[in-house]
Amino acid sequence: MKIKYYIIALLGVLVISCQEKTRKLPYYKSSDFVPVWNTPETESFHKIRPFDLIDQEGKAFSELNLDGKITIVDFFFTSCPGICPKMTNSMTKIQEEFKNDNQIQLVSHSVTPDKDSVSVMAAYAKKNNIQYSKWKLLTGDKEEIYNLGRKFYFVEEDLGENNDSSIFLHTENFVLIDENRLIRGIYNSLDPSSMQALIEDIKVLEKE
Repeated sequence: MKIKYYIIALLGVLVISCQEKTRKLPYYKSSDFVPVWNTPETESFHKIRPFDLIDQEGKAFSELNLDGKITIVDFFFTSCPGICPKMTNSMTKIQEEFKNDNQIQLVSHSVTPDKDSVSVMAAYAKKNNIQYSKWKLLTGDKEEIYNLGRKFYFVEEDLGENNDSSIFLHTENFVLIDENRLIRGIYNSLDPSSMQALIEDIKVLEKE
């Protein structure tokens, strides 16, 4: 009887293991986030465009820094008294979960770059124990940041795609980007279950 239960348990483990290995994440190419399951040709599929911004140490950060990495992206501002501290807390948990994994990086864009200078971002990073090797805080041209957020990361989903930089960009969403700069998921950073789903999806993406 014990042998029978052992075999059943072993089969269960094998089934779960196979499911984890075969699960794939969809792709997203529009702000309505309708999943696309066929493998895209990166040249014609929606892809994060070239850009030039600056991180919390004053170093250049561009689309080339996304290539070959799995990236979790959000948009925030350092003086935000509302959802941003909660978003930072969620991102901190992701930082801790993948602290020894060099394939994973976190990128937070300031939506008030006129106020969030390099020195302000550096102070914010220090206050919140943000590890520079893992997590970049980006500032730069406002038009660039807002265009990236709305037109390329779709961070406000379809509600904000047609807005311009005169309309404040503010969202709790995190976006998951693969090593080819393609969107693979969007998550509510204020929802613990959504954050757990993000962690699991990152692990699935690493196995592709």
